[in-house]
Amino acid sequence: MELDNNNHSVFLMYYHLVLVIKYRRKVIDDVISNRLKEIKAHPNTQLSKFINAYKSASSRLIKKEYRQIRSCLWEENFWSRSFCILTTGGAPLEVIKRYIESQGEKL
Repeated sequence: MELDNNNHSVFLMYYHLVLVIKYRRKVIDDVISNRLKEIKAHPNTQLSKFINAYKSASSRLIKKEYRQIRSCLWEENFWSRSFCILTTGGAPLEVIKRYIESQGEKL
C-alpha cells in the first residue's frame, strides 16, 4: 500500500468514478473502453478539477483517435457535464462491482 502526501498530510483514498456519455449515446465499445482506462490526467488539489481535466483530455483524444464516433455524439459532446464519485472506504473491488451491478434491482 502506497500513501499519497502533500505538504501537511499523508493519505490513501479509493474512489469509484462514474462518468456518463452526453445523452447516454452508445459510443463506448471494448476498444474505446480500454483506451479510456489508459488515458491519465494529472491529479491536483481539487478533485473536481482533476475529473474535469480527465474528461477534457479523454474526450479530445478519443474523438481524435476514433473519428467514427463523432457522428454518434450530440453536438460533438462526449461526456455529460455531471459525474458521480463515491469513496469506497477500501472495500474490495468485487464488493463494489456487485453493488453497482445490483443498482435498480428490487431487493
